[in-house]
Amino acid sequence: MRKKQQLNSIIEICPVRNVIARFGNKWALLVILVISENEPIRFNELGRKIPDISPRILANTLRTLEADALVDRHYYQEVPPRVEYTLTDTGRSLVPIIASLTEWAQANMKNVMQHRADFESSQQ
Repeated sequence: MRKKQQLNSIIEICPVRNVIARFGNKWALLVILVISENEPIRFNELGRKIPDISPRILANTLRTLEADALVDRHYYQEVPPRVEYTLTDTGRSLVPIIASLTEWAQANMKNVMQHRADFESSQQ
C-alpha cells in the first residue's frame, strides 16, 4: 500500500500532469493565442473571436488560466462593469511554444489526416 501512495505522490508532482494538462484542453491554447493578439481583450470580444466556444466553457477556461497565472483578469468598477483579460509574463512565455506547435500542425496536417483516414479504413 505504501508503494502505491508513493507512486501517486510522484505522479502528482509531475510537470506534465500538473501544468501542461491544465492548458492542454481543447480551448486553452487558442484562448491564450487570441488574447496575445488582442490584449487587453474583453470577455464578449474574446467570445466573438472564437465563435464556436460557449460562454460557459470560455469562462471556465479563463478561470483555469487565471488560476495557473497565465492570464490576468482586470475588473474595473464602472457602470456597466468592465472586465479585461491580458496575459501574464508566464502566459506570454508560452506564446512562442504555441506558435511553433501551430506551425508544425499546419505543415503536417495533410499527412496526419491521410494517415488517420488510412488507419481508420484498415480497422474496418
